[in-house]
Amino acid sequence: MLRTEALRVFVTVAECGNIKDAADRLFRTQSAISMTLKQVEDQLGAPLFETDRKHSLTDLGQFVQGVATVLLRDHDSAVALIETYAKGNSGRLRLASVPSVASRLIPDLLRGFLASRHEAQVDLVDTDSADVRHLVATGQADLGIGSPAGIEETLLYTPLFQDQLKLVCRTDSAFATLPHPLPWSDVASATWILNETTRLISTPDFLAIAASAKLRVRNVTSLLAMVQAHVGVTLLPGLATLALPAGLCALPLADASCCRAVGILQRDGRVQSPISVEFQRYLVNSIPSLAVQYNLTAMRPSSAS
Repeated sequence: MLRTEALRVFVTVAECGNIKDAADRLFRTQSAISMTLKQVEDQLGAPLFETDRKHSLTDLGQFVQGVATVLLRDHDSAVALIETYAKGNSGRLRLASVPSVASRLIPDLLRGFLASRHEAQVDLVDTDSADVRHLVATGQADLGIGSPAGIEETLLYTPLFQDQLKLVCRTDSAFATLPHPLPWSDVASATWILNETTRLISTPDFLAIAASAKLRVRNVTSLLAMVQAHVGVTLLPGLATLALPAGLCALPLADASCCRAVGILQRDGRVQSPISVEFQRYLVNSIPSLAVQYNLTAMRPSSAS
């Protein structure tokens, strides 16, 4: 069987017209080039060059050169594609993220990540943390960005940052006129609209408040519409309050423990695709600067189930 590299030696000699220049181009000795050519001719049972000086090809040599040139081009193209994929510079990344991260952090992250990865493709789903965990656990997403609350045993969690929660209310609300930050006692009388984020809070004072809540809204757009319509107040992470609709405001809370943890979620026991590994590395390395920009508390990465 003719080896690919042996054909490469022959094609290079044919292009150079002599063994010396071919040896220099291939970083091989002239004797090694000559030996390889002889092996090819022995396998084919006929000479490839008219003379030992390698100036002109025989009919067989011309045929082999034409076929081998195409083969080597396709071979090199295939190897380049494989290496590009293996290095995480191509492939498809299926990403699920909570809306606040998807709208605030992901755009800048993807712009930087994809700048040198022109063959990469990204599918992004923005949804709440419960659904992010479900998509990752069922293999519908390669990576998730969300909270670890209620994390399934099949998932691994790598912390990224913490985000302080804020009270979201109308700007003409009585709560907006109170001194900040607000203690729970000042907002206990409010009509509360719970959401997925409020599931994270274990503070006894808030749990007592939540016990009497009559309404829970999962979608952030609908949630804010409820607050705009005088239905009640809610809590959202600071990152989600950076672009509130007109007429709404976000107020800080006195309870410093009232925060949301966000991290990377991935399926335990599954070998990640190269592009998934590279994006995770890029994300972790980008968090310190993003934390400063968006007033987040960066957390030291560590994997835990």
